[in-house]
Amino acid sequence: METYQVLVVDDEKEIRDAIGIYLKNEGITVIQAKDGIEAIEKLNEHTIHLIILDIMMPRQDGISTAFKIREEKNIPIIMLSAKSEDMDKILGLQVGADDYVTKPFNPLELIARVKSQLRRYVTLGTFEGRKQVIDLNGLTLDTAAKEIRVNGDIVKLTPIEYRIVEMLMKNAGHVFSIHEIYERVWKEPYINAENTVAVHIRKIREKIEIDPKNPRYLKVVWGIGYKIEK
Repeated sequence: METYQVLVVDDEKEIRDAIGIYLKNEGITVIQAKDGIEAIEKLNEHTIHLIILDIMMPRQDGISTAFKIREEKNIPIIMLSAKSEDMDKILGLQVGADDYVTKPFNPLELIARVKSQLRRYVTLGTFEGRKQVIDLNGLTLDTAAKEIRVNGDIVKLTPIEYRIVEMLMKNAGHVFSIHEIYERVWKEPYINAENTVAVHIRKIREKIEIDPKNPRYLKVVWGIGYKIEK
């Protein structure tokens, strides 16, 4: 059984230690960092499978850190914040976070989210057997390599973004509601997740469309949901 390594980044040692106890009980190796700068150093020193990242930290905050991480890595990121406003959540998702937990949080809920993200990340990273390539007018999905290309150029997507595009491309022409997208991709019940899905759709468009405001591939069907054209 593979041992996963999770990087816990928070300026409060008590919170890092508390999260670490629960993770270790699940057989997960924990690496700690007290701020964003130290987190980047740890990423370069260790093989990290998931990051739990606080937003409010000295020297370098979580938003800036997530942005830097996403320039090179698609490791799942779960953001932590003492704030519950929607704008904080949206900002975290905009820079590439895969999930968001508000302090104070239920440790068991956090661990459940960690395990869910790890399963998703590992699944995306494994070989699925026979190569399958879907090409839709220059938008190409390679399910074996887990790659999305636009006119031959690889598009760097987060694991969640890849799952959304993969689902839509495998069902090209089919319109999925926000509820369906969330429950199929996040694999958990849909509860007030309109902004979460909308932010990811916007980020995907910015990456795969020449003109995101006039998308060629990822279309909205007003009042119903989203689809990728056949």
